[in-house]
Order: sequence, then C-alpha cells, then structure tokens
Amino acid sequence: MSKKAYLLLEDGLLVEGTAIGKIGTTGGEICFNTGMTGYQEIYTDPSYFGQIIVNTTAHIGNYGTVDEEQESDKPKIAGLVVNDFAYEYSRKASTESLQQYLEKHGIVGIADLDTRMLVRYIRSKGAMNALISSELTPEQMKQEIKKVPSMDGLELSSVVSTKSAYFIGEPNAPIKVAALDLGIKVSILRNLAARGCYVQVFPAKTSFQEMEVWQPDGYFISNGPGDPSVMEYAIKTVQDILASAKPTFGICLGHQLLALASGISTYKMHHGHRGLNHPVKNIISGKGEMTSQNHGFAVSEKDIEKNPDVEVTHLHLNDNTIMGIRLKSKKAFSVQYHPEASPGPHDSRYLFDQFIDMIKSDVEDTASVKV
Repeated sequence: MSKKAYLLLEDGLLVEGTAIGKIGTTGGEICFNTGMTGYQEIYTDPSYFGQIIVNTTAHIGNYGTVDEEQESDKPKIAGLVVNDFAYEYSRKASTESLQQYLEKHGIVGIADLDTRMLVRYIRSKGAMNALISSELTPEQMKQEIKKVPSMDGLELSSVVSTKSAYFIGEPNAPIKVAALDLGIKVSILRNLAARGCYVQVFPAKTSFQEMEVWQPDGYFISNGPGDPSVMEYAIKTVQDILASAKPTFGICLGHQLLALASGISTYKMHHGHRGLNHPVKNIISGKGEMTSQNHGFAVSEKDIEKNPDVEVTHLHLNDNTIMGIRLKSKKAFSVQYHPEASPGPHDSRYLFDQFIDMIKSDVEDTASVKV
C-alpha cells in the first residue's frame, strides 16, 4: 500500500501526494527543471545540492538508472517532486529502478502531484524553501520548514567538492589543464580529456599558488551550487589566475566567479533557469544555440556596462540575461550555461574547442617569446 506524503512551501502552500524514495523528511530550495529526459544526470549534478527538484516531464522513472549516466558519485538533490512515477523500467541496460536508486541513496520524494500547477506557482511566486515529508504531520512540517537555510548567502561548493586532487585523461596528453572543482560534472572532464587534455582536478579551496606548482597550460573554473557572492576564497583564486595571464574558461558558477573577480556583481534570480531548451544568442557569431542550463544566480548587466574590459558574448533570448562574457585584456571567457550538455543538445560544445585553441595559441606565443 502506498504511503501518503506532503509537500509544504514556505509561503504556506500544502500539497498531498504519494511517498517515493526514502521514507523521511527533507528540506531545501524548490525549483523546477523543464528537461524532457536525463533525470539521472540532473539528480547527480552537484549544482543542485540543497535543492528540491520538480520535474516538469509528466512521467519519471520509466527507463530506470545506469552507472554511466552519473554526473557525480551519487544524487546531490535534497528532494524530488514528480507527477507520474514509474516503479518499473523498460530499458535493458538499466541496473535498477528509480525507486531502488532513490532508496539506496536516501533521497526523499513525493509523486502524484499536479506539477503543472506547482511550476506555474513557482514561476509566479519565485524560488522559495520547501519541505517534503512522509513521516510528519502538516502542523509538524510548519515548524520544521523554519530550519531550512536560505540559498541566498549560502556557500556550498566546499561541501560538494573533491577532498583531494585527482587526474583525468592521458598523462602524455599535449595539454595540461588545472580544474577548480566547485561542484564539477563528470561530462565536463570527459569533454576536456577527449580534446587532448590531461586534467588535474583540485579541491574548491585550493589556492592558485598550489595549482600553479603543477604548471598547467590553462585553468578551468567549474559549475557548482550556492551563492557565488559569498565565495571570497574562490574569487581570490580566480583573481590570481587572471593575474597569471594563463587561458581561463569558466562554466556556470565559474562564469559568475569570473565576473566577481572582475568587479562585476551577481544577483539571485526570481526562479532561475533550469532545463535543456534555453535559447541563447552568440553575439560574436550571430548564431543561436539551444542550451542546457541550471542556475539561480546571474551576472549584473549594469555592472558590465560600466566595465570597459568586459565584453558580453552571449545573451539569453527569453529574458536578455547575460549568458557569456570575455575579458579584453586577458585570455579568459565564461558562459552561464552548460556546454557539455549532459543531458541536452550539443550546440555549445564548440566552447571546449575554443578553450583548447586559446591554450594552443598561448603556448605558441610563450614559446616564440622564449626563442
């Protein structure tokens, strides 16, 4: 027999549904993802740490789970909200059902809700904290939700980052890239390795001086969760990287940190961008891209207008938010979205090639100066 569960939003909205995953209670910022596929990649993306995810796709779990589709070692979401939940799966390659997967990793969820109503509500009211429980009464939940911290001002990268440095790729690869892990996805590292990079992944609070000992050819600043404006340690690291003049590429949180390191502020968005079908225009080429996105903070448009060294390279076509920048005085650029697109369309993977070309050009320039 199915067990009853409740979803409570901090503004008082209470919805009843069916418990999925682990029986228990969980809290976090509620947000929604509009992707039609790739739920396992979404749940294991460290950028979602501390958040309850609402899947807008009506049917979730129908193809089970498989190890190859992990973006990190385990699910990083705080909780899960779906409409129609599938306990059985049809894909032969899958090793277990989504229910088994959620139970194994201790993820509390709720199903049989009108997620269309819920998403419209969040879009109207904005992102807020929420609580899912299959063990507490609604009255008890009203007290428990007060304990959930606000995402605004929360530093989470050091929580999800690797605890020790490790390597990805072939040791004899022609390019060495130092990646600052603020919540990095496996598919990003695979994209770098596939392009001839030997990558050393460093913990979030590693200083530039510690990374520079390895003498990398370029630096990568990863995606990750939380509020970028409170990450003073990472802002300082990025400033030191920029001062070294080595090629630098940032994605998502890395984009926000590149901006902050350049004197550009960030702000919390009303409900953020999360999905696989976000239209972005490349201002430099004039081409459009369908992109995969996952962020609740953005870079200040007004601050960029006041900074002559920062050039906007990409814009979101739905709301004109800043999707990409580059520095005129440095070999450094960043994008707010996820060009590795796992899951999602591969329109933006050229950005990895752009980073590699920048490194190769820098290496050639350095070699010619030495001669």
